Amino acid sequence: MPSSVFPTGDVIRRLILRLKMRHLQLIVQVHRVGSLTRVAELMATSQPAVTNTLSELEALFGTPLFVRTARGMRPTEVGNIVTARAQAMLQDLGQLVQDMEASHAGMAARLHVGVTPFVSGRLIADAVLAVQSEPQRLAVRIHDGTTDYLLRALREHELDVVIARASPRLDLQGLHFEPLYQQQARLVSNRQLAAQLGRVPLSWERLAELDWVLGEPNTALREQVAALFIQAGITPPVPITEGYSAKLIGEIIASSDRAVSLLPADIANELVHIAGIAIVPYTIAWSLPPIAAIVRSDAATGDARQRFVDAIRQASLPMRKPPNAGRQTDFG
Repeated sequence: MPSSVFPTGDVIRRLILRLKMRHLQLIVQVHRVGSLTRVAELMATSQPAVTNTLSELEALFGTPLFVRTARGMRPTEVGNIVTARAQAMLQDLGQLVQDMEASHAGMAARLHVGVTPFVSGRLIADAVLAVQSEPQRLAVRIHDGTTDYLLRALREHELDVVIARASPRLDLQGLHFEPLYQQQARLVSNRQLAAQLGRVPLSWERLAELDWVLGEPNTALREQVAALFIQAGITPPVPITEGYSAKLIGEIIASSDRAVSLLPADIANELVHIAGIAIVPYTIAWSLPPIAAIVRSDAATGDARQRFVDAIRQASLPMRKPPNAGRQTDFG
């Protein structure tokens, strides 16, 4: 709004002088449960006290944060903005306490890193080892989840860094991402089937007849596999099994005489050792978006986040080398 309508300087002064952490907690609770009576119970106070505090807060901000409806308290547009910031501030306070605990334990800070499936475990392990080998060691907690879930947690300050695929379908507004490496494609199966497939000319028609084990629907990896069949004029096969865990996919493939999957090369190489699968010696070209390190655009530089991003950038260097082509080429 124009300054004549919304005197931001006055609002900032009021907030600096009078805003307290319990106010932030109340805003978050009202947004979450939508009932002042329920908020009073959760905060061990009375409903009139909650009502009065909310009125004081709206006076501090100079605008309504919530409106009363038949279904409870509904946030205004400004209320949604304030709630998001309040959640971030409370998360940052929790991070401050964790950093203090890490300092008492001899660590520089505690870092929360989100990692999606089908990102190399070796890559993450190497980056963690690097930041824990320095004089100012970082305590690192790894969080698994879908890209959408992890990016939401990143925006809410629950995570410091996310390692995920920088897909065009993602909402990256307010985020900064650094591409790390492109993943090459590998066709995988159990060892016996891989030996059979490697001895005969392959086609997408032949592959469509096998049992496919794939990751979650509506992901870049699934869309890429479907696109390869469509480009060959073949209807994409319906997977017999869908899974969130790369390790579980590997275990299923290793135990089946008909199961195949198309996986990133770094993941396939790890599953060779973990699950006992085999890589079929064909080179297949695809165009998956890169694996990237993602942080909030307003994240400070020169801190624990940046140290981890630097470490994972260094760890990803070997993955940027051109792939070693198999003894056979693409099939049509």
